Amino acid sequence: MEKRKAERTELESRLIIKQLNGDGSDTKEVAIEITDVSKAGVGFACTEKLDIGAVYEGFLTIWTAETIHCFMEIVRIVKKGDSFEYGAIFIGMPDMETKRIEIYQTVGHLNGEF
Repeated sequence: MEKRKAERTELESRLIIKQLNGDGSDTKEVAIEITDVSKAGVGFACTEKLDIGAVYEGFLTIWTAETIHCFMEIVRIVKKGDSFEYGAIFIGMPDMETKRIEIYQTVGHLNGEF
């Protein structure tokens, strides 16, 4: 049975993230590979070990070459060989940004892409 609250769509994109922390002294940017995205969250893979429950700031480049600034909380981690697969939910995503994802999914369905 599907537990997700929103439909997931694969998106060929990259995301640069940095963990939010108290003093910013150990902040670094990490490139990740997006596997799916929905208005509720994002699935991605990377070789960097991230922390479950941690909130990261992200910059998601979408299909229109625009960037969505977001905050994500890591809710799932699965180790796959030398890399990790993550599931994250968006924190405080503005309605305008979630509507952009929904529109992409609708257009994709109409065009038979999904």
